[in-house]
Amino acid sequence: MSRSSRLLIGWLLLVAIAASSGILAPPGAWYAALEKPPLTPPDWLFPTAWTLLYVMMAVAAWRVTLMAPANRRRQALTPFVAQLVANGLWSWLFFAAHWMLLGLLDLLLLWGLIVWTLVSFSRHSRLAVWLLVPYLVWVSFAVYLNAALWVLNATFP
Repeated sequence: MSRSSRLLIGWLLLVAIAASSGILAPPGAWYAALEKPPLTPPDWLFPTAWTLLYVMMAVAAWRVTLMAPANRRRQALTPFVAQLVANGLWSWLFFAAHWMLLGLLDLLLLWGLIVWTLVSFSRHSRLAVWLLVPYLVWVSFAVYLNAALWVLNATFP
């Protein structure tokens, strides 16, 4: 197996670890009972979209790993790894702990980390940037959904 193939498999596995939070902390009955905002997609769309986005994320990181000079690779990939952590944390905050506001704050942090990743990746691979643009759009939409769910369902004094 080539080095390139091993790197791609490694990125796919790392991204799968972040993705596993969605499996380990599923929406469940609590989410089903929430009042939903307009534009809420059907439930089947979330795992479909996320699967595609996670594969695109892994391919983007793989491209940068291959294209960035060895002495710049860590700097290029640091924001990507940071956004993976924020991404994986969201399901735990929102679905497992039912902390909608902390989930929203995590999504805002995630959004900023994705932008940082795009800037970092742009120095090494245009393809990697374009692979992450749908992710930024989807997370932007997730910010709307999370904020609206919080407003519609939170009890304010």
